[in-house]
Amino acid sequence: MLYRKYRPQTFAQVVGQEHVVKTLKGALSTGRIGHAYLFTGPRGTGKTTLARIFAKALNCKKIKNGEPCNECDSCLGVNQGNLLDLIEVDAASQTGVENIRELTDSTTVAAPSGGYKIFIIDEVHMLSKSAFNALLKTLEEPPSHVIFVLATTEPHKILPTVLSRVQRFDFRRLTPGQIFIKLKEVAKSEKINVEDEGLKAIAVSSDGALRDAEVSLSKFRSHQDKITVDDVNDALGLVPFKYYPEFMGYLVANDKVSALKFIQRIHDSGVDLEHFTKDFIEYIRKVMMLKINPAVLTTVGEEPVQNWQVDGVKLIKMINIFTLARNEIKTSPVVQLPLELAVLELLQP
Repeated sequence: MLYRKYRPQTFAQVVGQEHVVKTLKGALSTGRIGHAYLFTGPRGTGKTTLARIFAKALNCKKIKNGEPCNECDSCLGVNQGNLLDLIEVDAASQTGVENIRELTDSTTVAAPSGGYKIFIIDEVHMLSKSAFNALLKTLEEPPSHVIFVLATTEPHKILPTVLSRVQRFDFRRLTPGQIFIKLKEVAKSEKINVEDEGLKAIAVSSDGALRDAEVSLSKFRSHQDKITVDDVNDALGLVPFKYYPEFMGYLVANDKVSALKFIQRIHDSGVDLEHFTKDFIEYIRKVMMLKINPAVLTTVGEEPVQNWQVDGVKLIKMINIFTLARNEIKTSPVVQLPLELAVLELLQP
């Protein structure tokens, strides 16, 4: 998979988490290393990747300016996944107290290299309460050679007593622009002939997760012809951006007939109406934000949002009506019916 092939191997290659990288490199340069870290944030934003780079830098024999060399035995061991100093635990499958007791027992054994022994616990929020309690004592007073890096997408599920013993770093969703630049580099390296608009569509659809975007791009590796934005939309089941302003135009003009024909047309073309409605609500929200303050939000992904001549009260009504319609699509016997009823309710005299 492309996300594994192009996984960053140095801090400099990490995209979009400069605030975390700066702090970790500062700790490495000054020698002020904490004993436990918590990396939290949305999926696919680089938590595990940065944990591995940090682990690599901690035992690197030729570290320079906080960057691992990727040449010494320790660095190569991390890259190949066979370094005994680095223990990775998937808490989603090893949730029990017995698993954690085995881990804490191994902390008393020195690292084979004589350096740091690093434990990366992924999806740490999946641990049972008893497992968390078994981990507490070691987190509070770990041996000097042991460092823990906990990673999670749901920090609110972690016990407060654990949160108080770690240095927390919040990872951000990547912007469509940051993801687009990375995808363009990968596509060029892999000789994937895809137009920029197609890459932008993938970037916007990934919801800030670079890994998801790289997985989507992997689907086009076998294509020989030029890949257009329509090819991308069809292959990934995405809704073309042009549909949102078109539908909005019918609603603003109180054109019931065209709005209903539009719903039937996109349904017949295979568009997921629940997905369309979700993104259309986001489009209306952006229109409302633009009306409140033109300097705040002017794009959906990379596309400009039109300043529609519609009052704020109607925009709020549209959001409420289509939110209800989206919830009803899941259980409706006729999938397009909730959207059609929403249009009739909104545009009734």
